[in-house]
Amino acid sequence: MYIYYIGLGSNLGDTRANLLRAVELMNQRLGRVTALSSLYETEPWGFRSEHMFCNAACRVECPYAPQEVLDVTQQIERDLGRTRKSVKGQYTDRVIDIDLLYCLDEAGQAVHIESPALCLPHPLIEQRPFVKQPLREIWVERVHF
Repeated sequence: MYIYYIGLGSNLGDTRANLLRAVELMNQRLGRVTALSSLYETEPWGFRSEHMFCNAACRVECPYAPQEVLDVTQQIERDLGRTRKSVKGQYTDRVIDIDLLYCLDEAGQAVHIESPALCLPHPLIEQRPFVKQPLREIWVERVHF
């Protein structure tokens, strides 16, 4: 069993409903969502937009390896209407964004992956207050990010 910490964001449509639907789908398709942070309204990061973001973080317990979880979360994004991904730091408005932040193995050790498709832990956590704040709320043992 793995434990995943996942970041969520939306700045198009009913942003709160988009996040909650993504959590519901993760609970159905991945495993048990064991924690969900508060929902935070934040400024866009890395690009300009007139649309504010709704952000949150959740913890999911599931048996799937990181690449499988990435595949499922990307399918959830598509199912919720996301048609394109951010590429090379070119961010745009989006219905939903689901980012794998951390993965812990059965021993509670952080899984480290660095590939073109997936980097764990997520390399930009320290630069993103909209990720750190909700993550601190649900992962109090990890207070230094």
